[in-house]
Amino acid sequence: MATEVIMPRLGESVVEGTIGRWLKQEGEPIEEFEGLLEVESDKVDTEIPAPASGVLLKIYVPAGETVQAGTLLAVIGEPGEEVPEAPVSEPATAHVPSPGGGETAPTPVAAPPRREAPSPPERGGNGAPRISPVVARIAAEHGIDVSRVPGTGRGGRVTKKDILAYIERQATEEAPAAGAEELPPWEQPRSGDLFKPTDDLHRPAPATAAPPDHTHGPPPAPGQPGEIVPLSKMRRLIAEHMVQSKLRTAPHVTTVFEADMSAVVAHRQAHLEDFARRGINLTFTAYFIAAVAKALREHPMVNSQWMDEGILLHREVNIGMAVAVDEGLIVPVVRQADELSLAGLARRINDLAARARVGQLQPDEIKGGTFTITNHGVSGSLFATPIINQPQTAILGVGAIKKRVVVTGDDAIAIRPMVYLTLTFDHRVLDGAAADWFMADVVKRLEGWG
Repeated sequence: MATEVIMPRLGESVVEGTIGRWLKQEGEPIEEFEGLLEVESDKVDTEIPAPASGVLLKIYVPAGETVQAGTLLAVIGEPGEEVPEAPVSEPATAHVPSPGGGETAPTPVAAPPRREAPSPPERGGNGAPRISPVVARIAAEHGIDVSRVPGTGRGGRVTKKDILAYIERQATEEAPAAGAEELPPWEQPRSGDLFKPTDDLHRPAPATAAPPDHTHGPPPAPGQPGEIVPLSKMRRLIAEHMVQSKLRTAPHVTTVFEADMSAVVAHRQAHLEDFARRGINLTFTAYFIAAVAKALREHPMVNSQWMDEGILLHREVNIGMAVAVDEGLIVPVVRQADELSLAGLARRINDLAARARVGQLQPDEIKGGTFTITNHGVSGSLFATPIINQPQTAILGVGAIKKRVVVTGDDAIAIRPMVYLTLTFDHRVLDGAAADWFMADVVKRLEGWG
């Protein structure tokens, strides 16, 4: 009996998707759980596995089309098995009466599939091997780039056995010689993440010393001089979003503060080993998000959204963190950040950043942010004026943490780890005084950490 391939619901708020490409063509054999097609949604591409083994008998929705969840995409069955030329049942559109009378917007009603569409497995972007959720969790906990792990599964898939063997082999090969010190795996540098501590290539610095400068490699060359580089879907989306935010939506204003990171550096150094034993990479990002999340609760206008009817004050504090990937930038969201401990934030950040680098985020994980932080300091930038991530009200830019000579409160001269923090905000919602009070609160929390 033929098995239908149904467009799955890719997240709570994602009700449709665009067929990116079919990985198999009509008449080709396929194994259950083998990649069948790619579905595009915003900046995330998701690979859909085959729900059964057999032959791909019929494709009903070609690449490039956008369809609702529940739509019949294809049929898998035995060779020679007959299937209809057109889908047996297309998603219907029903108008549901609203409580106040009249009709609401059309609501898709799809025919029930013969079997539930499987949840898409996690996959690697940019040619990285596909992996299971178990492998993704292990990779995130140990800070491992899965694309470096040789896969022995079907199609180069990295299995649990592969990644555990890689971890054991890495530990053996990188064991320190007598009297030497090495960074543990969770402190090893990982490319592509905008949210790494600026000293993750070195041993922790003394409490009052700035972390050494971060070594940040340039992005890969897009092509040869004279060529036209085709626009990827992500690059088009980024361009449209930035133009919409800067030129067509919000009047941007930026305010600049600086913070003495001595207390944070000291706290992080004192707790690195404890967090590492729990499988957590304690980066500076957790401190910035923690300070911002608490400050947003005290300054709800910053955690808001401009609407024609008024200013919507968000109930939740959901902080997006910009992460660099080869194609551009993606912003996974740490939900309810103000309710998480430092350890909880660090663990969540590790997981989201690791999966963002290998294209394993789900569509819902880049939606619903109420405020964004971007750490441009990893490339040595001191301060910047980032563009607001619409429809949010503000975005925080974090510069490089550097040792600078400062004058302390008792008029002494000292060398302290300092960082510039920039807040770009929507002047329709916030005036300068309100933005500055928020920033002063963030700085106070960082400088008084402990």
